[in-house]
Amino acid sequence: MELLLAIFLAVLTVFVVMAFYHEHPKAKIPHGFSQRRKLYFFHYLLNFGFGLGKFLEKVGITSEVYLLRTAMDGIPPLKDKHLFMKNLRFEKVKVRIYQPTMSTTGQRRGILYFHGGVGRFGSIRAYERTCRYLARKTNSVVVSVGYRLAPEHPYPTQFEDCLTATVHFMKTAQDYGVDPSRIIVCGDSSGGTLTAAVAQALGNRRDLPKLRAQILIYPYLQCVDFNLPSYQQNEGVPVLLKERTLALGLKYLDKDLSVMEAIFNGRHIPEDLQEKYQKWVSSDYIPHEFKTRGYKPSTTHPLFSKEVYTLVKPMFDTVFSPMLAEDSVIAQLPETFILTCEFDVLRDDGLLYKKRLEDHGIKVTWCHLEEGFHGTVFLALYGELIGFRSGSKGLAKIVNFLRLM
Repeated sequence: MELLLAIFLAVLTVFVVMAFYHEHPKAKIPHGFSQRRKLYFFHYLLNFGFGLGKFLEKVGITSEVYLLRTAMDGIPPLKDKHLFMKNLRFEKVKVRIYQPTMSTTGQRRGILYFHGGVGRFGSIRAYERTCRYLARKTNSVVVSVGYRLAPEHPYPTQFEDCLTATVHFMKTAQDYGVDPSRIIVCGDSSGGTLTAAVAQALGNRRDLPKLRAQILIYPYLQCVDFNLPSYQQNEGVPVLLKERTLALGLKYLDKDLSVMEAIFNGRHIPEDLQEKYQKWVSSDYIPHEFKTRGYKPSTTHPLFSKEVYTLVKPMFDTVFSPMLAEDSVIAQLPETFILTCEFDVLRDDGLLYKKRLEDHGIKVTWCHLEEGFHGTVFLALYGELIGFRSGSKGLAKIVNFLRLM
């Protein structure tokens, strides 16, 4: 029995190591990053998780997505005497509400938080620390939205749940001691995508109060160009490698990964849409200081593939790619906070959206983390062993912005 267990563990180790080395090339962390060793460790730990998930799914023990969800949930924090917390349903959507226990003379601001995880991972529990922190530090009522996940609940269920929860909260805000005119939507990574999409959907609603603000933390916003400067410069920077970004997005949409190379080469965009989107998504609009680190402009003209376009057409929905919304929609958006990270493939999505908003007169507060990487804000509240200085700085900037709302 012991021999069989030893053989099993040996095979498991070999398979996992081969899996993550084959699918995830060595990380390329720029030398200017001061916490390189910690980020390397986190990178290989994450890759081990992906490899282990693939192995366990292959042998029929559990699914990859379930293992990664469990790992992301982590260990929940202890009880917090400063907050009253309750699990509720806003119509069909699970939420957890965080209300400060300290007394107040007036109504509080309300924050709806949409977690990251590319529509397939993440949960209320995974973001417990983040939502508690925001509620305590800003004396706000925070609603963490537990939207349903793919693949069990296909895209765009995630957006629909977030919109449903937001509308419900806006209509019932006073029941929770919240001023309806001080409601903010907030999210990180794909949660930032959902935040942008919800804000766009509410722009023309006359039956609801206007959102006070939206907070987009390193959001994914467009599928047009995967060769922007930030994609080139940070293609190997953990945790969101360039290939991983597209692979996770396609899995979210339940699309075949065989089209990845064609998409990276720009063959998924018809000429008429290319011309239209060029007004909004172009390296020409990225400030020069963000192009000095290893960027090479493309000189080729990709050959359009109707087959690829037909397969991935949902990527151009504004729910999936909010950057592609019409000008009339952008003009209706509320005041915005955008956080970008220098070492993140999605950096330029944030920069381009900032420009679009400002071009329409929308007030934007921009926080750029010079040593930031994708996921750093999520990790910030796990202590010095796991957290990074950039994440703590980003959280402080978000709290400062919220206190002004």
